[in-house]
Amino acid sequence: MASTTPTDTPPAPPAPPERVTLAKTTGRAGDKVFVGLSRGSGILLLVIMASIAVFLSYRAAIAISKDEGNFLTTFDWNPAGDPPVFGIAVLLFGTVVSSIIAMVIAVPIAVGIALFISHYAPRKLAAPIAYVVDLLAAVPSIVYGIWGALVLVPYMEGLNLWLDQFFGWTYIFEKTEVGVARSLFTVGVLLAIMILPIVTSVSREVFLQVPKMNEEAALALGATRWEVIRLSVLPFGRSGIISASMLGLGRALGETMAVATVLSPSFIISLHVLNPGGGTFAQNIAAKFGEADEFGRDALIASGLVLFVLTLLVNGAARLIIARRKEYSGANA
Repeated sequence: MASTTPTDTPPAPPAPPERVTLAKTTGRAGDKVFVGLSRGSGILLLVIMASIAVFLSYRAAIAISKDEGNFLTTFDWNPAGDPPVFGIAVLLFGTVVSSIIAMVIAVPIAVGIALFISHYAPRKLAAPIAYVVDLLAAVPSIVYGIWGALVLVPYMEGLNLWLDQFFGWTYIFEKTEVGVARSLFTVGVLLAIMILPIVTSVSREVFLQVPKMNEEAALALGATRWEVIRLSVLPFGRSGIISASMLGLGRALGETMAVATVLSPSFIISLHVLNPGGGTFAQNIAAKFGEADEFGRDALIASGLVLFVLTLLVNGAARLIIARRKEYSGANA
């Protein structure tokens, strides 16, 4: 009977090259420090935001408890009166209306400029234009305010008369009061000029990140330049445009000195945006803070709390809009 010999075991496959994984790198001291600093920075930011909210809420509660008017619907602002009466109805209306006007004017123009720089202008021309746009974003607010008061307001009078003549039937652009063009519409135009560089810069950077293969594939299929932008560039940059718009809206909501320099404040709500008057949260705080007593400052802080909440709601709404289009938000990256 023949004996059987065990078969030789096949040689083991060569070990794959060692890869540096996150589990191995976390053991290094530098990585532990980096992770700790990153986590601490995030926690510190949340603590600061919570501290601001608590401070504003505490001081606002003191003022609102002594307010003899309705804080949300009262048109007057007289915390120094006896009894104190103040409300944010006019301020909320003016802040929202001027910001909407600014966004309607600025966002389409900013997206057009960003598309021109990124996809139409020659490289020798695109670089100087981009540099000028970035430079405009660094101009201080008070400079815009002085320019608006000395240059923009006088030239807005002719535009107001033109809008009243041809679009007065809309009621919004009907001018019913005679006076200098220190209105919410002028404020909206000035804010549009101020946020234009921010929206343009962010949108331009997003458009430059569009994969070239997508554009080249569309061109190879016979698409025109506009079709490439409409089908490839704009869908890819949609979340970036929304983010840029929210950055601009944040500045428009909280702008102080430029609005205070241009606007003639009054506590009257009017849908005629060409009429002088109106007010915003930031403008009212800047104008009244210096002459306010301790209780008056608490009242101003209460209005600042509303602006704080309004900004959070706007940013939260922007995040929800972006989250609905996860394929463009980077959530699946």
